[in-house]
Amino acid sequence: MGVVNITPDSFSDGGRYLEPDQALARALAIEAEGAAIIDVGGESTRPGAAPVTAQEEFQRVLPVLERLRSRTRSILSVDTSKPQLMRLAAAAGADLINDVYALRAPGALEAAAESGCAVCLMHMQGEPRTMQRSPHYSDVVSEVRAFLAERLEACRRVGIADERIVLDPGFGFGKTLEHNLTLLRRLNEVRVEGLPLLAGLSRKASIGTLTGKPPGERVYGSVAAALIAAQSGANILRVHDVAATVDALKVLEAVAGVGARSDNFVEVFP
Repeated sequence: MGVVNITPDSFSDGGRYLEPDQALARALAIEAEGAAIIDVGGESTRPGAAPVTAQEEFQRVLPVLERLRSRTRSILSVDTSKPQLMRLAAAAGADLINDVYALRAPGALEAAAESGCAVCLMHMQGEPRTMQRSPHYSDVVSEVRAFLAERLEACRRVGIADERIVLDPGFGFGKTLEHNLTLLRRLNEVRVEGLPLLAGLSRKASIGTLTGKPPGERVYGSVAAALIAAQSGANILRVHDVAATVDALKVLEAVAGVGARSDNFVEVFP
């Protein structure tokens, strides 16, 4: 999964793809580099990020989705928590709703169910403006897994079939460095009923803490984390540096028989 942030304030690439032409070019470039999923977002969820209005998010995301749909056969993902945008994005051709709030906003479950899209349910302790102030868990693995199991049941109650669901432990969302490392070491223990797992560690603060590098210089650390995630059971890797990650996965797959090739995603999203 390659990232296209249509925002002025995302922690790594904010402001680079605000114009539709820039975002479209970025999306087509990461597809050429090997991304099987293109994740388009119009609201930053970095720690301390301010919310944006629904209208502003619509204006950022929809023109890009509409133009992309006619230009690509890749899976198109919309990174949003707003039920209105879920519906509009589905009408514009989105295949996946990637929601950091795990469909907890009023009406989000129903909007996702009606959309027919696949959904990614992410764990987050707190909300973006405050989530990194003092995250605490008694057992981060069991608590994240329990949350994801509860959200899976909520989806089932509104008719979202298991085949449409991906789970994300939410690296960096209300977690300390040690919480993130524990989740990465024990990623397969987070899995619920065999559903696919998404891991998003790319360029995050934990990589910066470990390497001492700013976001734009975290490629090598991010690729290393992606490889560990793949070995630990991740089915989808959400990354900024697609080409570097794809090359690394090709080597891993040749040696260990695991990886993330484009044809594997057909099984995740039938």
